[in-house]
Amino acid sequence: MKIKNIITLIGLLPAIVFAQQTVPISKAEVLEKVVQQNNKLKIGEQQVLAAKGDYNQTNVVFLPNITASHSGTATTNPLMAFGFKLNQEIVTQADFDPNKLNNPSQIQIFATKFEVQQPIINVDGIFQRKAAKAKWQATQMQLARTGDYLSLETEKAYMQLQLAYKSVDVLENALKAANENFRLANNSFKQGYLQQSDVLAVQVRVTEVENQLQYAKSNVINASEYLAVLMNEEVAGVLKPTDSLMVSSELNPVENLSNSRADIQAMEFVADAYKQNYKADKMTFLPRFNAYGSYELYDDQIFQADASGYLFGAALTWNLFEGSKRFGKTQKSKAEFNKANLELEQYKADSQLELNKARRMFQDAKNNLKLTELALEQSKEALRIRTNRFGEGLERTTDLLSAETQFSQKQLEYFNTVFQHNYALAYLQFLTKN
Repeated sequence: MKIKNIITLIGLLPAIVFAQQTVPISKAEVLEKVVQQNNKLKIGEQQVLAAKGDYNQTNVVFLPNITASHSGTATTNPLMAFGFKLNQEIVTQADFDPNKLNNPSQIQIFATKFEVQQPIINVDGIFQRKAAKAKWQATQMQLARTGDYLSLETEKAYMQLQLAYKSVDVLENALKAANENFRLANNSFKQGYLQQSDVLAVQVRVTEVENQLQYAKSNVINASEYLAVLMNEEVAGVLKPTDSLMVSSELNPVENLSNSRADIQAMEFVADAYKQNYKADKMTFLPRFNAYGSYELYDDQIFQADASGYLFGAALTWNLFEGSKRFGKTQKSKAEFNKANLELEQYKADSQLELNKARRMFQDAKNNLKLTELALEQSKEALRIRTNRFGEGLERTTDLLSAETQFSQKQLEYFNTVFQHNYALAYLQFLTKN
């Protein structure tokens, strides 16, 4: 008995959850919350910031590198001991005694040093900076396209919730009609107009509709929870759309793919980043020209500065050969650049193909919508006639059940076709968005 009660409770669970408080929400509210709170968008924003950080690191190509240090050293090394005295400006005539020069006493020195390294010409670094900027721009475009995709996914999820509620409405009405037919069948059976098998057939129909209604309510809960996940929000109840499921207006057809679409621009920026990296690797064969300078303070006491000196200069450095390492690196970056261009062309071709398929899918949905509208009207009129005739005892039970089943099916087909039409339109707008 306990097991039976548990099974019954599990079967009634969707109805129990469905009976909890509903939370009305419009599509505009959902879209706004998705834009503000969705985790995928937040992750994309952090990726953009990371790419921007990589780009800011390339400021080293133009800005100086400045360091400061303070050190203390003690030595009896003859050469270093004499040099320490020179730096501290304490050399006397007695220090030139050969014995003191060859066997100096321990001397200590404390040095404070400020160093500046200023890049002047680093051609490879300039192209690396351009590559980092292109990568940053690519992540911005990828984030924009992620936003477009989430808007499409949100519209789809909202329409699924609308469709689920429509299915519940249709099946609840079908259940009312089935229960009424069951009542009429029982009355007719008691009067001797129907057989027991006819009554059982009507009862089976009632059970079928009840099961379908239970599944429809489960779909409402599933769609509601998915919307909550997209919004990254805990909802105390079941979401209920305030916008009705209606046929969306059409848009002007677009024949060709737009290169200004965010994902295509992202691919172009990626290809440009590989191009700049390839140029940077080629520029490593050129010399670098940098300036440097330092200012030093010396004393035999910590954090003192009785003596000082400075140094500055410039250097032209040219790395002539690294065991063919640079040749291999340049070859690799060139191959990656060519690969990125080929991937861009393939992506454009695939996107155009997807656009063509979406346009045909939308046209098919339009045609199917007209067909289901006519089928719905026909089944509605057939059910009305058969219901009236059944009430007068002029129609068989099986014919009435068939008409009732067909009408509920045509209603569900119609609303499902409206969903397919609206999603096909939204998907076409997604593919053609600039």
